[in-house]
Amino acid sequence: MAKSTRATQTLSKLGITFTTHSYDYDPDAESIGLHAADALGEPASRVLKTLMAELDGKPVCVILPSDREVSMKKLAAALGGKSAMMMKPADAERLTGYHVGGISPFGQKKRVPTAIEAAALSEPYVFINGGQRGLQVRLDPNDARRALNAVAAPVMA
Repeated sequence: MAKSTRATQTLSKLGITFTTHSYDYDPDAESIGLHAADALGEPASRVLKTLMAELDGKPVCVILPSDREVSMKKLAAALGGKSAMMMKPADAERLTGYHVGGISPFGQKKRVPTAIEAAALSEPYVFINGGQRGLQVRLDPNDARRALNAVAAPVMA
């Protein structure tokens, strides 16, 4: 597995301190995020999932703990829109340049407004997809927020 992806290259260019962690990706897992948390031996609150959504018809990214669901109403409010809905997987892949299960918020083909669950910022470190299935980056959640210029808000249902 390559440890260098657009996501890790982006973090390096920004001077963000991170480490990479690989695990055996299971495409048949009921929850990819929870599978990653279990494989890494970390609580789900520290292994964050990256979801692509549409806010008033425009693409956005949301990052939250792998064991939680996003509230579309809270996401819309956090990013100043009226209504949000999940993006179709094929559209998310085309927009980000990553495959579902390996979508990272870092190094996407097109930068989009991003929200990160505010509660995640209190963790000492988090894991976020590193741009490849089975690859996670471990970093300070506040560094992740700064790297993405993300809005920190309560977005969990």
